[in-house]
Amino acid sequence: MRNDEQVWRLVDERRDAYAALSDKVWGTPELCYAEHRSAAEHVAMLEAEGFRVTRNVADIPTAVMGEAGEGGPVIAILGEYDALPGLAQEAGVAEKRPVPGDGNGHGCGHNLLGAGSLLAAAAVKDWLKANGLPGRVRYYGCPAEEGGAAKGFMVRAGAFDDVDIAISWHPAAFSGVNEPVSLANTRIDFSFAGRAAHAASSPHLGRSALDAVELMNVGVNYMREHMPSDARIHYAYLDAGGIAPNVVQSRTKVRYLIRARNLQELNGLVARVRKIADGAALMTETTVTTQVISAVSNLLGNTPLEAAMHDNFMRLGPPPFTDADRAFAAEIQKTLSEEDILSTYRRQGVVPERGKSLCDAIVPLGAKGAGMNGSTDVGDVSWKVPTVQARGATYAIGTPGHSWQVVAQGKNAAAHTGMVHVAKVMAGTAVDALLHPDLIARARADHQARTGGRPYQSPLPPDAKPALGMSLAE
Repeated sequence: MRNDEQVWRLVDERRDAYAALSDKVWGTPELCYAEHRSAAEHVAMLEAEGFRVTRNVADIPTAVMGEAGEGGPVIAILGEYDALPGLAQEAGVAEKRPVPGDGNGHGCGHNLLGAGSLLAAAAVKDWLKANGLPGRVRYYGCPAEEGGAAKGFMVRAGAFDDVDIAISWHPAAFSGVNEPVSLANTRIDFSFAGRAAHAASSPHLGRSALDAVELMNVGVNYMREHMPSDARIHYAYLDAGGIAPNVVQSRTKVRYLIRARNLQELNGLVARVRKIADGAALMTETTVTTQVISAVSNLLGNTPLEAAMHDNFMRLGPPPFTDADRAFAAEIQKTLSEEDILSTYRRQGVVPERGKSLCDAIVPLGAKGAGMNGSTDVGDVSWKVPTVQARGATYAIGTPGHSWQVVAQGKNAAAHTGMVHVAKVMAGTAVDALLHPDLIARARADHQARTGGRPYQSPLPPDAKPALGMSLAE
């Protein structure tokens, strides 16, 4: 039996157990840094599999790591399990049907992401043992990808210092190697402080923090014309100062999310936004203070690892979806617009096909799509060690990310099939690296060429700490 077939069989043997793990996490959706039950389920599975478990990685209560094997190269496989607010949804129905509860839902498929990555790591663990080979496989359970930049804090704390290569994936509409394009970003809270006063009898005595934050927003909106076209700036009020219009508001807080192609461009935009905030405070005779909540680097590609992962995709073929899977996906597509569906094809750089509801082919390596204008803290891992990511087809073509439709499909048979399929790809890529030291050497050389040999520099300020207890809705 070939090595890839052997490790794929080890994946298949665990299918039901890891589908159940994914469903458990789906059923307890928890937000940024509050994934206590989800992390506990992953720890329980790591212990049942015989991994050596480390809790509280980087002093983050919901970050875990499991290691197996001895000596040799260290292969990291990254998982996530955080959810999103406002996306609670009944599973297996092709209509918007929220369920009672806290309103959270796995609208980015991280229930599948964590379980699929741990499935791959467990198969590699048993493959190493069966073949008596040196090498270590690690599963990193990474919380707070949605806004908390946990991997950045984990990298900064040294959790990846001895890793040779890192492998990950993300649920998607198509299967193939992830195009390594993302935006660096930072989240900054701007807090304005003024002076309260009676808005009718003594408005001249007040200094409005609400005026200040509104002037800041206007200034940033005018700036949009004069920044790179692929940069993004978003904001949300965390505290508008109160609900009484007859009081001059003495406090406000706004959270800004600033994105750019790379850290150099990001730093330039951040400096400009800070100047605008200072100007708004000056105009209103208020004061402004700032707190960096998170920051992530842009993704760095790795050609040798991407080629190795693509070879695994091609040997394996597309996910074996059933007619029933396709029929339900077609029902989901009826809830989508034509633009939703065409946009998915454009992002992947593949030709649209009418009537196709689920992926039935592997996206060609190097296909240039519209790129990902989002961000991920996998970017920080990719600057530290050679990193490769897969996209695994788990939902209907056209499904928007961060939507109720993702949640509705998160426990379907097609989601489980796609998760197992991509776990085989990740496990096969890890086995290739363990069997062929030259692949790791070429990956390192490629990484050094891309970084110019410069050591990783965290975009997080030295005094920044994980925002434990932070609510995305605050």
